[in-house]
Amino acid sequence: MTIETDALIVGAGPCGLFQIFELGLLGIHAELVDSLPAVGGQCTWLYPDKPIYDIPAIPVCTGQELIDALMKQIAPFNAGMHLGEEVVGLRAEDGRYRVTTSAGKEFLARTVFIAGGVGSFQPRRIKLADIESLEEKALHYRVREPGRFRGKQLVIFGGGDSALDWAVALAPEAGSLTLVHRSDQFRAAPASVAAFRALVAAGKARIIEFANAVGHKADGERLLEVTVKHDDGTLHVLPAEHMFVFFGMSPKLGPIAEWGLEMKGKALKVDMSTFQTSAPGVYAVGDICDYPGKKKLILSGFHEAALAAFAAKAHLDPGKKVHLQYTTTSPLMQQRLGVAAGD
Repeated sequence: MTIETDALIVGAGPCGLFQIFELGLLGIHAELVDSLPAVGGQCTWLYPDKPIYDIPAIPVCTGQELIDALMKQIAPFNAGMHLGEEVVGLRAEDGRYRVTTSAGKEFLARTVFIAGGVGSFQPRRIKLADIESLEEKALHYRVREPGRFRGKQLVIFGGGDSALDWAVALAPEAGSLTLVHRSDQFRAAPASVAAFRALVAAGKARIIEFANAVGHKADGERLLEVTVKHDDGTLHVLPAEHMFVFFGMSPKLGPIAEWGLEMKGKALKVDMSTFQTSAPGVYAVGDICDYPGKKKLILSGFHEAALAAFAAKAHLDPGKKVHLQYTTTSPLMQQRLGVAAGD
C-alpha cells in the first residue's frame, strides 16, 4: 500500500512534532515516520526527567513534559504516526518523492521534512558476555520510573551528564550506589560532579575510578553482582540489583547520507530563508540542518519549522501568495485548531 500525502516528516523529536503544528496551521496534513518506537527523540530517550530551561514562556519543564505538551498541541491535526520504522529510501518521482521504510511501507509525498536530529541513534552498549537478556530488566541504558529503584543496590557506569545527573538523583534513596568510570576526568557539568562527590563524602555513594566492567552474575532475569577491574588489576565485586550504562549514544546518519542531498559534514545544507535542501520540496529542520550561524537549540528548530512550513505552502500552491495570519485573529486558523474565538 502506498500512502499519498502532501507532507512527510522524518523524525519525531520536538522539531518534527512542531513541524506538524506549523503545517497544520496552513492546512497541510502530514504523515510522520520515526525509527524509535515512541515519539520524543532525544528528549524522551536521553533526558525524560531532566529539566529544560530555555523553551520560550516555559520557565522549566522536563524533556517528557515538553513532548507531552507538543503532542497535545498537534492533536487537532491528526497526523499519521508511523513509529518503529526507519526511512530507508527516498527518490524523486513525477514531481513527488517516493519514500520507503524498513517495514516495507511506501509514501508518495509532495514535500518531505527531515527532522532527524543527528540521525537514528542507539546507546553504546556494555561489552559483557550474555548480558543482553537483562536489558530493560536489570540492565538499563536510560531511566524510566526512577521510583522503582528506591532502596535497591545500583551500579552506574559512565562519566558524562547522564551518568552524573542520575547518580545524584538516585543516590539519596538507593540502598547503595556505586559510580564506575574509566578515568578521573568527567565530561559532565562541573556542578554535577561536585554534587556527586559531596554525596560520596557524606557516605551516601561510592565512586571507583580507572575501572571497567569485566563480568556479572545473574539468577535468571535477576542481577546479583557486577565485577569491575581497576587499571592496576584489582577486582571489585559489587552487589547490584540494577546496573545503568551511560556511555553515550552512537548516532548514525544512515540512509540520509545516500539520498544525494548536499551536505556539510554530517548535516544537510539548507537555504536559511526556506530551509529547503538542495532538492526542491525537501526541507531540513533541527540538528540535522546546517546554515551560517546555526545553533543546535530546540527553540531554533521551532523557528526553522515555521519558515519551512511557509516555504512548503508556496511550493504546494505555486503562484499563490501565502498570507501571514495570526492564531489570535484568524477564524480559519482557529477552525483548524478546533477552538472558538476567545478560547
